[in-house]
Amino acid sequence: MTQYVLITLTVPPSVEESMVDWLLQFNDHSGFTSHRANGHSSRLEGLNIAEQVAGRKEQIRFQMHLSANDLPRLMDTLNKDFSGVGLHYWITPLIDAGHI
Repeated sequence: MTQYVLITLTVPPSVEESMVDWLLQFNDHSGFTSHRANGHSSRLEGLNIAEQVAGRKEQIRFQMHLSANDLPRLMDTLNKDFSGVGLHYWITPLIDAGHI
């Protein structure tokens, strides 16, 4: 049985279109989801004045599942192509994934 992981990426809105294009090239058959999200943190670095007052930072969240075997290639390429843009990620194991 194939082991899957769910990777969640958050990026600033300025990176959204580049990330969409990149994910479409990387994951050309499985697809992904995206939506607007607000990031909340007690750390103020990286927040402009309006974000500090509002207490949140607008982000774009992407999620996709992929084979655990594909994860090292994704992470290596992601690190090379998006270094320094403010990307945050987390990876969680999935019990199963598919289409019905």
